[in-house]
Amino acid sequence: MEINTAFQSMINLSQKKSGASDTAAFATDVNDGLSQDQKSLPSRYFYDGEGSRLFQEIMELPEYYLTRAEYEVLTENKEAIAREFAGAGFFHLIDLGAGDALKTKILLQQLTVQQSAFSYIPVDISGDILQQLSGSLQTEMPALSMQAVVGEYSKALEWLQANKSGRKVVLFLGSNIGNFKADESRNFLCSVRAYLQPGDKLLMGIDLRKDPDVILRAYDDAAGVTAAFNLNLLRRINRELGGNFDLDQFRHYALYNPQDGVMRSYLVSKKEQEVYIRDLQKSFHFAAWETIHTENSHKYTLPQVQDLGMACGFTLQTVFQDKNKRFADVLFSVD
Repeated sequence: MEINTAFQSMINLSQKKSGASDTAAFATDVNDGLSQDQKSLPSRYFYDGEGSRLFQEIMELPEYYLTRAEYEVLTENKEAIAREFAGAGFFHLIDLGAGDALKTKILLQQLTVQQSAFSYIPVDISGDILQQLSGSLQTEMPALSMQAVVGEYSKALEWLQANKSGRKVVLFLGSNIGNFKADESRNFLCSVRAYLQPGDKLLMGIDLRKDPDVILRAYDDAAGVTAAFNLNLLRRINRELGGNFDLDQFRHYALYNPQDGVMRSYLVSKKEQEVYIRDLQKSFHFAAWETIHTENSHKYTLPQVQDLGMACGFTLQTVFQDKNKRFADVLFSVD
């Protein structure tokens, strides 16, 4: 494994250089979303400080099988996955949406045990999260060669193509591909493929179709943590943009359609009401029981996953599943 006494400096490709520009983008997206006939708010704004804390709670809930299932997949198959990654010599391990990298660390540790030659490149839109990750990895794995990249996936892949020669293995763990619409997921995968060369690989997490009740409970838990997570979007608008949403007059609603395999989350207005947002200098009217769409989460069959990859020029190489076949990490190769 490549030895490095200090992690390399962080690369910042973000277009947002200050909190002010972050707030301006948030304001624009809120205005656009709430001005549509079908009101919506982008799910990427879930993760302020409180939202991130609530999501950590969600991952510990008995109903939320996704995290535990993928941990099982990676833990039980770490040797096989690491061998697939390291088989052709040195490579760059590119972790899209790295976050705290708790699941990735399973693979990093195994690659270290196998004395694989690689560098680790976590990518995330949050510089703060990557700083925390760098600190934890310096303590846990001081010999790791690492360079973090702050920015959107496409910008990061473009930078990596220009600045990092050699074989690449891309990680897209969790079920993040499920948050894209069907055409968006294809566009995203094809954009990733465009930056890869023959011999490169992609390991992607997929939440598989299963008992609809199991899926629904994962997004509408008995303790109401997911409801609080969804409602926190309105609290964030109040705090950052001067909104006057009364959270008691909205409720969380989750709906899973097994025919199209899409889990949809909404906030529902309990009464007819007006909401004023100071920074937009604008009021928004809500009819009684009108919805704000906040998130989609697509669930896949394995044939759908294979077709999705093939449409972008990937070959499905290996499928790793948990024992209950709830979740899969699929390994694609570029031939």
